[in-house]
Amino acid sequence: MQQSAARKVIPIVPAAAGDAGESLYEAQKKIYPRAVSGLFARWRWIFVWLTQLVFYGLPWLQWGERQAVLFDLGARRFYILGYVLYPQDFIYLTGLLVISALSLFLFTAVAGRLWCGFACPQTVYTEIFLWIERKVEGDRNARMRLDASPMSPHKLARKVAKHFLWLTVALWTGFTFVGYFTPIRTLWAQAFTLSFGPWEWFWVNFYGFATYGNAGFMREQVCKYMCPYARFQSAMFDRDTLIVSYDAARGEPRGSRSRKADFAALSLGACVDCNLCVHVCPTGIDIRKGLQYECIGCGACIDACDGVMDKMNYERGLIRFSTQNAMARGEGRAHIWRNVLRPRVLVYGAVLVALAIALLASLVARTPLKVDVVRDRAALSRIVAGGKLENVYRLQIMNATEEPQRYRIAAEGLPGLALASDALVEVGPAESRWVAVRLQIPYGSAAPGSHPIHFTIGAVSGEAQVSEKSAFLVPR
Repeated sequence: MQQSAARKVIPIVPAAAGDAGESLYEAQKKIYPRAVSGLFARWRWIFVWLTQLVFYGLPWLQWGERQAVLFDLGARRFYILGYVLYPQDFIYLTGLLVISALSLFLFTAVAGRLWCGFACPQTVYTEIFLWIERKVEGDRNARMRLDASPMSPHKLARKVAKHFLWLTVALWTGFTFVGYFTPIRTLWAQAFTLSFGPWEWFWVNFYGFATYGNAGFMREQVCKYMCPYARFQSAMFDRDTLIVSYDAARGEPRGSRSRKADFAALSLGACVDCNLCVHVCPTGIDIRKGLQYECIGCGACIDACDGVMDKMNYERGLIRFSTQNAMARGEGRAHIWRNVLRPRVLVYGAVLVALAIALLASLVARTPLKVDVVRDRAALSRIVAGGKLENVYRLQIMNATEEPQRYRIAAEGLPGLALASDALVEVGPAESRWVAVRLQIPYGSAAPGSHPIHFTIGAVSGEAQVSEKSAFLVPR
C-alpha cells in the first residue's frame, strides 16, 4: 500500500529538439532549398512549362461551339476533342488508368522516380512556389536570415507579398480545375459577379487551398509521408535501375582543399565536402549516405556537384544517374544503356504498346451510338385490339455525335414480330432520349415463356448501328 501511494504518474511529453528524453515525434527542421542551375534544372522547368500550359490552357480551347475538354457530370457526358463519351464508355477510363500505371512501372524500372522529380504536380507546384519565394525573399541564406530575424515592417511586407502571390496562383489553379467540369468561360463570367454555384465555390477554394498548403508549407512532407509511391518504389527497382548515385570510391575520403592542391597527395577524394548537394535537395537528404526513399530523382544534387567539379577542374559525375551494378563494377555508360533493355523493361514496354494500340483502335472504331433497353415493368405482357400480344419496352438512345441524328428502330427474333410504335426517332446532338417501343405478335404464335429477341437501331444517314438483346414474354 505504501508503495502504491508513493508511486507517481509521470506524463510523457514531447521532448524539445536536442533533449535527451523520449520523444513522441521527430522534430522537423525547415528545409530551405538553394537555387541551382544546370541540365536537370532546365529539364524541370521545361516540364513545369509543358504541364502548366496544358493544365491552364486546355479548358480555354474551343471545339466548334463547345469547350474542347469538358467533363459534364450533371449531364453525364464527357467531351474530349471530337469525342462524346457516356458512362457506358467507362472502359476507356479503365484502359487509360491501366496504361498510366504500366507507364509508371516502366519508367520506374528504367530510371527510378522520374515522374516524381520532373512531372508530379506536387513537384511542379513546389517549384513554382519556390520560385516566387526566391523572387520575394531571396535565395537560401537570405530566407534563413529573414525567418530568424524579429518581425519588422520589412519582414511583414515580404511575407504578405509572398503569401498573396501564393494564394493568387493557388486560387487560379482551383478555378482552372473547376473549369474542366463547369464551362470555364461561363465560370469566368460568374467570377465578376460572384455568382458561382455552391459546388463551384467549394471546389475552387478546396483545390486552391490544397495547392497553397501542399506547395507552400508541406512540400517535402507530402513526398516523404503522404505519397504511397515512396513506400513501394523499391518493389519496382532492381540493380540495373538508373538512380541518383554518389560515387563513394571516387569521392571518399571527403574534405576541403584549395583549387590548386593535389587532392591525391592529401589522401582525399574528389568530394570537397561543400554540402551543396544537401542545400539544393528539395527533400533535404544527403545523397552521399546512399539512396534513400525520400529521394525524388530530380537531379538537383547532380547539377550542384557538377558545378563544383567544374570550379575545381575535376571530372564531372561524382554524383550522377547510374545503376547499383555499374557503381559496384565500375561500368561505363555504354554498358549501363545496354542493360536498360532487360527482360523486365521489354515486357513492360510490349504490354504498354499493345494496350495503347488497342485503346486507340477501339476509340477509332467506336460506334457513336449507345442504346439501353429496359422492359416496362408496369405491363409485362398484354392482349390488345386485333388479337395481338404486346410487350412494351423503353429504349434510351444516346447520340454520341455532335449533329442531330434520325434513327430507325427494328426488332426480330419471333415469327410475326412487328413494331407497333414509331420506327423513326430524332435525337439532338450529344443528347439522349427515352423512347417507348411496343412490340406485337399474333396471339398463340409463340409458346408460353421468355423468348430472346434483338433490337436493331441504326442511323438513317450513316453507318452507326447497334444491336441489343432483350426478351419477349408470352404468358401461360
